[in-house]
Amino acid sequence: MDGKTEDNNINLGKFLPLGAVVLLKNATKRVMITGFCSIRKDDPNDKKIYDYIGCAFPEGIMSTDQNLLFNNNQIAKVYSYGLIDEEVRIFHKNLDEKVDEMIKALKQNNN
Repeated sequence: MDGKTEDNNINLGKFLPLGAVVLLKNATKRVMITGFCSIRKDDPNDKKIYDYIGCAFPEGIMSTDQNLLFNNNQIAKVYSYGLIDEEVRIFHKNLDEKVDEMIKALKQNNN
């Protein structure tokens, strides 16, 4: 699942917008997207960059240790896409470009 869908003519590139509400595979609780490109701080061995950070929906952020990190391929269903306007579209275009630059730099550093 990514920011591309035929419903509502939404095309934001690789990412869903902030505020999007999703259900992850094998989950029963919905999650609201609150950020992008996050890493785990509680596990120094996990150097992976996750596509999203989110919180339980509808409860919201109750404490910082309850944030969820997840990737596009873990999303089973999108319930809501959040606010999408020109500012969001510009942000997502820049986000896609920055992520592509990060991936390219990481690949070069690993070679």
